[in-house]
Amino acid sequence: MRILILGAGRVGESVAESLVSEQNDITMIDPDPERLRALEDRLDLRGVPGNGIQPSVLRRAGAEDADLFIACASLDETNLTACRVAKTVFGLPTTIARVRSDEFLEGAPLLGKEGGFGVDHVICPEESVMHYVHKLIEYPEALQILEFSQERAHLIAVRAAAGSLLVHHTIAEFKLLFPQAPMRVVAVYRQEEELSITSHTRVIPGDEVFVLADKDKIKEILSAIHKDDRPVRRVMIAGGGKVGLRLARSLVGQCQVKLIERDRKRCEYLASELPNDMLVLCGDSADEDLLVQESVGEMDLFVALTSDDEDNILSAMLAKRLGVRRVISLVNRRIYADMMQGSAIDIALSPAQTVIGELLVHVRRGAVAAVHSLRRGAAEAIEGVARGDERSSKLVGQRIKYITLPEGARFGAIVRGHGADCQVLMPHHDLLIEAEDHVIIFIPNKHQLRAVEKLFQVSATFF
Repeated sequence: MRILILGAGRVGESVAESLVSEQNDITMIDPDPERLRALEDRLDLRGVPGNGIQPSVLRRAGAEDADLFIACASLDETNLTACRVAKTVFGLPTTIARVRSDEFLEGAPLLGKEGGFGVDHVICPEESVMHYVHKLIEYPEALQILEFSQERAHLIAVRAAAGSLLVHHTIAEFKLLFPQAPMRVVAVYRQEEELSITSHTRVIPGDEVFVLADKDKIKEILSAIHKDDRPVRRVMIAGGGKVGLRLARSLVGQCQVKLIERDRKRCEYLASELPNDMLVLCGDSADEDLLVQESVGEMDLFVALTSDDEDNILSAMLAKRLGVRRVISLVNRRIYADMMQGSAIDIALSPAQTVIGELLVHVRRGAVAAVHSLRRGAAEAIEGVARGDERSSKLVGQRIKYITLPEGARFGAIVRGHGADCQVLMPHHDLLIEAEDHVIIFIPNKHQLRAVEKLFQVSATFF
């Protein structure tokens, strides 16, 4: 696929890095020639210096033959204008804009066909990070929560705790342990290495286990995996920027919140925007005296969401040392995020990684409904729709045992029906896939994607 990316900042760079690894033809547009040269040296892409809202620059970048345009410059105005030019002048089939403002979220009237901006889809890293953290608050002790089929099925990553029901049991024994909560183990990672799992694979303390189950059963499964699965009631947020404010607003009436912000004027604004029972503190989140004074050790969760990676890492590690049960740190630089895995920080969040799945849906071939990037981009979970009939589809009318997946790839769940009639089915070997079933597949290696995508492509006879 030919893809144009406007903006070589952190989000644009992460998007390019992910898409280049899948052998897409990538062209990056940015006003800074030096930044583009650095990316060209490191990644297999072409850089075009210039202003991305100018038709001449887009033409030099190959807009006339492009399949997808992703505008992720730093300013909303630039991204919205560039999408309009790309759609109006060059007729690009799909345009995606990174937008920070709440006025331009997905589905907003201003962005539709009648709105005139020429934006097909919107991504907002700040909104995605807020939603991601909110899910982690809703499901304590989970390392990752991913949603499929309009939130009906959830893929959760958890670390098996010593003394939990899973530890020292094989995957085949999980059915006996959880007869009332069917689940599917799609992957087990031990010391950062994926195990080749079978029904005889035995879980030990420290293993990272990926489980797919019905949304209604998740809490029950999590409470069994962890002996101490207390709900989150007290949260301290470091950083009152766009993400911190969004998160605080989302927790109104749900948690006791303390928010620390360094800038005094920003503190005044935050205090005017948040309820009176939310405490806004002006100070340094890495100040030990301040954290002790505000009883950080009594918090259930500490979330570091400033714009500075080093501050986030330092304050999160300090909070953990002072007794916080769980800490989450926002980390923009990928190398830092990799270094934090397995450290005192429980979860290192990358804004770019939280939105990459939203973009990958538009890159995948076939009837793909959702994509989630896992293990810092090394693996994926993909949800596709089984379209067609027995003659035109590789899935419809087939039993699970007769469908060939790439080595290591595994069926996670089958979601059948809509609304109140929706069912999440575990993929036993004799299950027959029906037309319009949503099929969730775990892919441990991105090199296997093409083979999985072909399963969701119908032959010409369907049309």
